[in-house]
Amino acid sequence: MSDVNRDATGPDIVLRGGTVLPMDDARSVLLDTDVHVSGDRIVAVGPALTVPAGTVEIDARRGIVMPGMIDTHRHMWQTAMRGYGADWTLTQYFVWYYLESGRHFRPQDVHAGNLLAAIESVDAGVTTTVDWSHGLQTVEHAEAATDALRSVPGRFVLAYGNIQQAPWEWTNSPEFREFARRAIDTGDDMLRFQLAFDVTGDPEFPERAAYEAARELGVPVTTHAGVWGATNDEGIRLAHEAGFLDETSVFVHAASLSADSYNRIAATGGSVSISTESEQSAGQGYPPSWALRSHGIPVSLSMDTSVWWSGDLFSAMRSTLGADRSREHLEAHARSETVTNASLRADQVVEWATRGGARALGRDGELGRLQAGYKADVVLIKNDDSPVSFPLLNPYGHVVFQAQRGDVDTVIIDGRIVKRDHRLVGIDLDRARAEVEDTVSYLRSTMGEEAWQAGMNPEIPQTKILDNPYTYTDYASSSTHGH
Repeated sequence: MSDVNRDATGPDIVLRGGTVLPMDDARSVLLDTDVHVSGDRIVAVGPALTVPAGTVEIDARRGIVMPGMIDTHRHMWQTAMRGYGADWTLTQYFVWYYLESGRHFRPQDVHAGNLLAAIESVDAGVTTTVDWSHGLQTVEHAEAATDALRSVPGRFVLAYGNIQQAPWEWTNSPEFREFARRAIDTGDDMLRFQLAFDVTGDPEFPERAAYEAARELGVPVTTHAGVWGATNDEGIRLAHEAGFLDETSVFVHAASLSADSYNRIAATGGSVSISTESEQSAGQGYPPSWALRSHGIPVSLSMDTSVWWSGDLFSAMRSTLGADRSREHLEAHARSETVTNASLRADQVVEWATRGGARALGRDGELGRLQAGYKADVVLIKNDDSPVSFPLLNPYGHVVFQAQRGDVDTVIIDGRIVKRDHRLVGIDLDRARAEVEDTVSYLRSTMGEEAWQAGMNPEIPQTKILDNPYTYTDYASSSTHGH
């Protein structure tokens, strides 16, 4: 699969008559509104727009037009193992990927996972995805990851990481530095660069050298923070007191931190990428949107990894809103109170899935909104064959609670139609399938069938059933006594 021609510009495009969510400060809803795209930019948003002859017209009536969604944390290289770890705990994930089987991944296996994940993102209306690529054991693995991303017409960020080596080692190797400089100097708007590593809280703060490498390269750092049993408040304190935290810092999960850490993040302008499905299931801590809101910390959304969960941000929005409201009710009930007004609203999580991601990536002036001058990353949610598509009463609520990836009719990225009428355009899904099948076959044979099955089906601990004082062995006979 060759690289996408990223300089190709087609005819103008106009989406006609949709319900438009421009994601402006007022979180407006614009009925019967057009969106006009020319080149890689949005040129106008309004009713009955006049467009040049030859403009491609897309019927958006009975649909919702919104900015492309932005996923700020996805381990794309793991997508070839989709669903394999559905019953894992976080500990089992760490053992499988960090200590045992993750070491088996070849460059072509990273390519297969990235390719499938990139296609999946585009298909689900996620127009920008951060590849939290911590499986890059060698520069060859990194080249494979990059090649896969470049072959798909989406917008991506390669967040370079290597879980098989300490961050202060790999960030200062000549091979990494040469690769990083090449990646940065290309100036590719569709593929940007970050560093991805974690800070354990070791008082010696050996990660200082990795932060210094990021400073020298002039790139942001994204890090898993507040992960129960792995990363803690000390990591935040050390990085903050060393002067490394700023508005480019993205903290993933941040689910088991203290108020002190949240205050440090808020004071330095950083943001948090919530992966609610992950935090709910794996155990990093309770999804922290409720705490982040109380500290005024900007939020973006992410899906983490398809080795467990789905790869679309509809799930992220829905689960985040549900977890936040569940926490609000739980705490109120503990005080013998009743919640009569929900604090977190549907329009806010849609904003986190769009503008929140743009802000986290330092691109809130060109991504995440439908406004003249912004990049033409546009999604049409429309499915005339679905009974769930109408009535369309509360568009933000519809996006969060009713829509799903199968309702994504059209996706435009950088002014190019990459999905239309529910079908991907110019994407070789058969090639991706063949690569993934090769990776699965290789890993299964390398591990051996017994280890493969054991990894996918971890032991189920025995659960003691509590004694029930209302269970009577003589219930049947006593109930008929005297009749």
